[in-house]
Parts: sequence; C-alpha cells; structure tokens
Amino acid sequence: MTESQIEQYALDTLSNLGWQVLHGPDIGPDGAVAERELRQVVLPGRLYNALARLNPHIPELALKEAMRRLTQISKPSLIENNHEFYQLLVAGVPVQYRVSSGETKHDIVRVVDFTSPKNNDFAAVNQLTVLQGDYNRRPDIVLFVNGLPLVVIELKNAADTKADLVAAYQQIQTYKREISDLFRFNELCVTSDGLEAEMGTITSPLERMMPWKTIDGEKEVGNVPMLEVLLRGACTPERLLDIVQNFIVFERGDGDKLIKKVAAYHQYWVVNKALDRTLTASSEHGDQRAGVVWHTQGSGKSLSMVFYTGKLMKSRDSHNPTIVVVTDRNDLDGQLFGTFSACRELLGEDPKQANSRSELRKLLQREAGGIIFTTIQKFSPEDEEDKLPILTDRRNVIVMADEAHRSQYGLKAHVRASDAQLVYGYAKYMRDALPGASYIGFTGTPIETYDKSTPAVFGDYIDIYDVEQAVRDGATVPIYYESRLVDLNMDEATRQWLDKEVDDLLEGEELSRQDALKAEYAQKEAIVGNSERLNTIALDIIEHFEARQSVLSGKGMIVTMSRGIAADLYERIVAYRPDWHSDDDALGAIKVIITGSASDPDHLQPHIRNKQRVKAIEKRIKDPNDPLELVIVCDMWLTGFDVPNMHTMYLDKPLKGHNLMQAIARVNRVFPGKTGGLVVDYLGVAGALRDAISDYTQSGGQGAPQLDIAEAVAQMQMRYEVVRDLFGNFDYRRYFTAPTSQQLQIILDAEEYILGLEDGEKRLKQHVLELSKAFALAMPRPEALKIREEVALFQAVKARLEKVSSSVVVTDAEYRSALKQIVDKAIAPVGVVDVFEAAGLEKPELSILSDEFLAEIRNMERKNLAVEALQKLLADEIKLRFSRNYAKDTKFSDLLNQALTRYRNGTIEAAQVIEELINIGQQVRQTVENGAVDGLSEDEIIFYDALVENGSAREVLGDAQLRDIAKVLLEQVRRDATIDWAERRNVQAKLKVNVKKTLAKYGYPPDQQALATDMVLEQAKRYGNEWSQKRAAYDAGGGASLLD
Repeated sequence: MTESQIEQYALDTLSNLGWQVLHGPDIGPDGAVAERELRQVVLPGRLYNALARLNPHIPELALKEAMRRLTQISKPSLIENNHEFYQLLVAGVPVQYRVSSGETKHDIVRVVDFTSPKNNDFAAVNQLTVLQGDYNRRPDIVLFVNGLPLVVIELKNAADTKADLVAAYQQIQTYKREISDLFRFNELCVTSDGLEAEMGTITSPLERMMPWKTIDGEKEVGNVPMLEVLLRGACTPERLLDIVQNFIVFERGDGDKLIKKVAAYHQYWVVNKALDRTLTASSEHGDQRAGVVWHTQGSGKSLSMVFYTGKLMKSRDSHNPTIVVVTDRNDLDGQLFGTFSACRELLGEDPKQANSRSELRKLLQREAGGIIFTTIQKFSPEDEEDKLPILTDRRNVIVMADEAHRSQYGLKAHVRASDAQLVYGYAKYMRDALPGASYIGFTGTPIETYDKSTPAVFGDYIDIYDVEQAVRDGATVPIYYESRLVDLNMDEATRQWLDKEVDDLLEGEELSRQDALKAEYAQKEAIVGNSERLNTIALDIIEHFEARQSVLSGKGMIVTMSRGIAADLYERIVAYRPDWHSDDDALGAIKVIITGSASDPDHLQPHIRNKQRVKAIEKRIKDPNDPLELVIVCDMWLTGFDVPNMHTMYLDKPLKGHNLMQAIARVNRVFPGKTGGLVVDYLGVAGALRDAISDYTQSGGQGAPQLDIAEAVAQMQMRYEVVRDLFGNFDYRRYFTAPTSQQLQIILDAEEYILGLEDGEKRLKQHVLELSKAFALAMPRPEALKIREEVALFQAVKARLEKVSSSVVVTDAEYRSALKQIVDKAIAPVGVVDVFEAAGLEKPELSILSDEFLAEIRNMERKNLAVEALQKLLADEIKLRFSRNYAKDTKFSDLLNQALTRYRNGTIEAAQVIEELINIGQQVRQTVENGAVDGLSEDEIIFYDALVENGSAREVLGDAQLRDIAKVLLEQVRRDATIDWAERRNVQAKLKVNVKKTLAKYGYPPDQQALATDMVLEQAKRYGNEWSQKRAAYDAGGGASLLD
C-alpha cells in the first residue's frame, strides 16, 4: 500500500464521518473552486460565512474585525500565538460596535458552535500547499472547522521501514519551523502509517504522542488499522469539538514556557463517563454516589480531574455546581491545587484553597459555583463541637476526593481514649456538613478488599485503567523491584515486628493514641537508623547510583523512615562524596526534603525550608539538566510528585498497600530513553508488595504493578546471547587484549563480518538497540557489569555501521542521546572516523570519482565494507549531479539499485558488485564531463536529455531538431507551471496535449511518442515545481528577473 492509498483511505473515512473532502490544488488560486491564496492558511470565505451565520446580530464591520483578530500573528513565539488563538476559538472574539441609538455595544463573536456541531462547516483538505517565506510545504491532510485549520494529519507508508511514525513526527516538526503560520491555529497533530496512529499537540514530545484505542470508550477495537480507530474515535465532528473545548490545557512549565496538553483516550472517555454518573447521582432522586475512577499512578489522573471539573462547571445540567476537592495531606493538597491553578483557563475560574477550618466554612457558604480545595481533616468539629453544622444542603455540590480509599475517609465510630467520647471518621463529618453533596473518588491504586467504607461513600468503579494498559499505551513505564536487604542480625520475631507499618496509624489516630505509639516507633527508628547500618546503605547507594548514572542519566529518590534518619544518611553520603554537598539550595547533587520547625533539633535545621525554598529545589530536581540528582525524603513527595526522568528509588521505609503503590510509582513516568523504573528495597517490603498485588488483581487490575529485576536481567542476558551468537565464529573478544593500534582494525573486521551476513547490518542494529535498553535497566547488577565491555564493543560496531550506511535508524537517535554511551569510556582511544576512513580509504573529492580512487576501492581487502562505502558515495553523487534531471537520475539510480539488489540477494559476490559499481561511477563521471550541449542552457539540456533517452530519436531527427524541441518544451512548462500544478489534473492534461502536439509537429518517431511524452512530463514535474516556486517568490517580491 502506498502513501497516497493510505491518504485516500483516510479521506474516505472522514467523508463517511461527515467531512466535506476537498483536493488542495482545486481550492488554490488557479483551482476549479478557488478559495485561498497559497500564503493563506485559513479559508477566508468559509470563515466569514461561519461568523455571519453564528452571529447574525453583529454588523459586518465587527465580523471583519473579529476575522482580523483571529488571523493576525501578534506574539513572538508559535506557542504563544497558538495559545492566543485557542482563547479566541473557545471563548469567542470580543468586539465593539455602534448601535442605531449611537451607543457603543460590547459583544462576543462566536467562532464555533460547540453546542450544535451541525451549525459548523467541516472540510478535510488533502495536499494543501502552503507558502511561507522561501518555503513551500504540503501537509497530507488538514481538517478545517469553519475555515480554520485545526488538525494536521501526516501520513507515511506502512510498507516502508524508514517511513514510520517517527518520520511523520519529524515531518510535523519541520512544518512547524517552516510554515509556522499554519500552526497558529492547530489543536491536534496526528501521525500515522495507516496501521499505527498517534495524536498530540504542537508541544508534545515524541514519547507523548499517544494512540487512540477505542471508538466508543467501552473496549479496545480488535485487529483494525489504528488510523481508522483514531479518526472514528477522535475526529467525528461532534467529538473533535468536545476535545477542543474541554480536553486541551496550557500549562506554564520551567522558565514560564507554555506547554500544550490534550487528553489521552482513557482520560477523555473516563471524564465523560464520570460526568454522566455525577449528573445521575446528584439528581433529585440520585443516591449521591457517582463512583470511583481507578487510573493507575502516572497515567494522568490529576489532569483527568481537571478535565472532569472543567466539563462539569460548563454543564448546564449541573446548574453551576460547587466542586470541593478533598485530599488527606497538605503536600498533596498543594500539588493538586497547583495543577488546577495552572489550568484555570479551562476551569473558567480561579480555584480557592482553604487554609483553616474556619476558612473552609466561609468558602462553602455560597449560593453556587466555586472550586474549593481542602484537606479532609478540616471537616473535623471544633473543640466544643461534637458534630459539624450544615454548611450547605444544595444538591449541586460535588465532593471530589483524591485517593478516596484511605482510612481517614471512613464512616465508622470509635471511642476516643482521652475522654471516652464517641468520634467518627472524617467522611461522617463531611456528610453532616454537606448533606446534599454527591461524592466521586479518583485513585491510582485499587480499593482494598477489606475496605467497605469507600464504596459506601463513593459508589462502585466508574472506570479502570490498569498498569498493563498504561504500559502498553506508553502512558507509563514498567517498575522493576530489586531486594538489597541489609542484615540486621535480628531474630524472626523482631523482624516481623519491625515490618509492621505504623505510619498510617500515626496519621489517623488521636493525639493521645499517637503518644502511646511514638515509643514503639522510636524503637523501630533506633534499629533502622543504626549507625553501622546507615553507613552500609550510604556506600551501597553511592556505588549503585553511580553505576546507574554511567548508563542512563536521570534522578533518584531515597525514602527513609524518619527525618532523623534522612539527615543522618545525608551526612554519611556526603562524607564519602563531599563534592555532592552544598549549603546553597541552588547548588549540590543531593538534598534532604523534610518538614519541620525552629524547635526541631540542630542537626535537622539545615534541611528545614520554607515553601519557597522547597519549591526551588523541586524545580531543580525536575530539570533534567540540573546537577541535583538525588533527594532524600521521609513523607513529602511520595504522592502526586512527577519527575519524568527519575529512574531509581531507594526504599528504606516500611510501607504497605496504597501508600507503597503510590510511593514506587514515582519512577514509572515516561522519559526519552527510559525503559523502566527501579525500586531498590533495603528494608524488606516484598511481603507488602505481594499483598498489594493481591488486592490489585482481586480488584480487576491487569499486569503486575512491579516486576522483579531478575526479569530485566533475564531479558538482558537473552538479548546479549542473540548479539553474541550473531558474530558466530568471529572472535571479537580479542579486542579486549589487543593493543590500541589494533583495536580499530578489529572493529573494522567485525563490520566486515556482519556485512557479510544475510541482513547482517539490520539484524545487528536492532539486536544491539534492544540489548542496550535491557542493559541500561539491569545496571549495576553483577550480570550487567560482567558483560559491560562486550556491550560497549557491540555499540561501537553498531555506531560504525551507522556511519557507513546511509540508512541510520531514526528511532534510535533519541535513545542514544539519552544513553550515556559506555562506548565513550570503553573504546575512547579508538576515536570516531568517517565511512571512508573506516574502510581504509582516503576520503575522495566527491565531484571527481577519479580512476585512482576507483582502483583503490577495487583493491580493498574488506570487500563488503567497500560495497557499502561505494554505494553511499554513488548515491550521494547521483543526487548531487542529477536531482533536476529526471532521465539521468532515473537511469543511474536504477543501475545502482539493480546491482545492489543482486548483491544483497546473493546473486553476485562482493567483488563482482564492486566492478559493477565502479563501472557506474565511471559512467557518472563521463556524463558529468560530457554534459554540455552546444546552444542549450542548463534548463534546456534536462529536456533534451529526456528526448534523447530514446536512441532512435537522435537518428531520425538529429541533434539540431532535438535541441529545438527541447527549447519549445521548456517554454511550454514555464508558461503552464504554477504552484500545485503537479497535483492538478487539468493543468497536467493540458501540458500533456501540448507536449504530444509538439512532438508530432517536429516529427518525433510515432512509436516512441508515448514513452517520450511520459518522460518529458516527469521531467516537467521536477523542473516545474522549482520554476513555479521561483515565480511565486518573484510575484511576491516584485524583484529581479526570473531568469537570473
């Protein structure tokens, strides 16, 4: 299937969905139904008609002013322009005009009717030529809504190994640079090869281009091309407008840089499901339980909550609701509040954060609206109260709880030890205060099997998006577990006692009960914080983390049992690595993040910071280029904290259940080159992990939340054996004992051996890439260290092959940039040489292809390497010399490809194909030397060559007659060629008729006319595109002669 067939398949699908399909050249300035100039990226007629139709009460002048505002480029950067347009698209364009009474009226011009999609104009245009500056680009398909280009679709051929989704993504990046005007209006970028398809925004990195896997939100479609699923699932007119209005946010990243995000398919569908359940639950006869959303950690749960809130606030059926966002920890409350505040544009109002119980009561005493953040503890009664007063009994209050199944949300009563009073869980007090509210929970981990209160408060699951699905979609990476227990020389009874978690007990109990528990916790801390034990762990972390960093740079987190242990561990680590320490928050490679006050012990004081200082360190750890690489925490940053390039967590704290699952998820975020996260366990949480996994699977989750590091090691060993076996009888291990002077020779011999295998180059590249990823994950396990030097050598051979071959695997580029090449360390003395040096040749002057150079290739010892070097040289030379000349380019490219095909099929040996390639090189050189034709310009010669390709024509007509025909043909092409002409069948048909008439007029051999006509037309396409661009530039600039 060709790219054009995939394009037609997409257009047919869009047509069936209700889009009007248009051919780009037809709506261009010379088209049959002209709608635009080539430098216009909107369809002005459609845009004005839509504005007039949607705003019949607004005068023409105001509508034209709205058009000007929509289309003007006024910001310094593309993303800022895109943001400005998005605000106008969704909210409308503010205008003012005078009414008959003479008053000035302020009004809003609606750009799109989001309520009734049928009131809008939907057009899908293929091969839309866009001119901007000196660039002429033609995206495959552009989707216009009311004349505005909201979606760009770039397609590649599934049968072409080089034309994959990465190539399509890179093509869109090129468009953004060269025809940026088009992307002021862009809301979605789609890439596809027909079989696979992904979607993102103009700021989405490659790893955040996401698939769309379901059409109706209920189940994944089976064996169906994913382009069709994406188009039918996300690009129906109604759904596209829903996504544009409700599922796009702009966030300010580091350095105040804007980032545009769009919902992934699982976020889109769960929000709409949750909205329906909420409207039912909060209705007059609803049970006030909307349900629980379980979307695994790292899959975008916080943004799903934002999208849900935004859509709920806009819903007419929810009657301007009040949303109460509840968490159970101050740091989580702050993180979630920050996420919502960054998305206030989508929400339509600023969220408010309650800092005290009295402030919460004040914020809730309102008639409608509002997004209020609070911790659940603020719903507890004041000292003199035994229950909370009713703060509002409205039915349009929605309580949205993050991590809804913690013990603090319970309804149960228990007797308080201090005064024998009956007290309840916070959920009971929340119900007392908000008796009309409906409840919805969002969680990254499942409800425990023994937890009965969560379903009682929130209802059943609305949707499950588990680990297996998230990893398969690329929303998260898998987590691996490695046990590195420190022997405490304890008996089994003591060990079991130590394993029992008390963290949650301390958080949930009354102060009097906490006092009774602190003594027990202090005993545990004394054992875990033993000086000799901490010293052992400090040395192990240093050695382990440095080995990890040598392969894949990133960040790490150390989780300790207490603040005191965190401070002590820091002191031991920096004692061994003093250069990691700095008193300055802006410097240093390791920091401790804990809470505290001025009354805390002196040794904690250097690590106790206010919110601004903690925020500054948070910014550093999230910056991949900042030298801060390790943080030590106790309770902070264990939930809702995203550092995408954090790849290792060192766990030295007893955790269980959802607390454990949420903590280890800090390392499952997606980042270029990161194939998995690693949790290193020093205290023995394996049993707690097993219990958590049991809850997980019993709740319906698929895929293990964590995998044993042994699985990664097994994968690495399997892939190592594949690469090792690929070398067969070739003894590559002699490299490690050879003197430096011979090491390059061995690498070149290894290249030669691989090139001699069937598909050897392709197989080695793929297998070494897979090995490198597995190796990076397994480091610094002893099994990985054992093969470190061999992996380095394999990487060196792969790198050399990529320099020899012109077909570098694009998908490997980002990975290799993230992976700290151990090649650089293990094989540094060899250096990097170019393809000709690697083949043992002096680099030739490409324009000469001298007999001396060709003879040198003939006499090379490494024949396979010589073939690769020479074919690259010839391909480059043919492209350089004949890119404008269709006849010569086709002739020599065909000769080259035929020879290489016979060589790679095993029909001829390396020595034979070298002779053929040398012969082609000599023909190329002679053609260049003899290329001039008396009386013809360079432009005329290329048409002359198309005519003389048929040998009998020269005999029949002679050179003089053929030269005259070439001149006439050139003038015809110059006259008829306009931008897009090669895509317009009517113009091509006219030219074809004229070519036939000219050939017949001058007596060109009749039996050869059809072949010559096709040859001339192909030449005309190459020349005509170049000529039409020159003419367009001339017309735009009013400048120098086109013939200069």
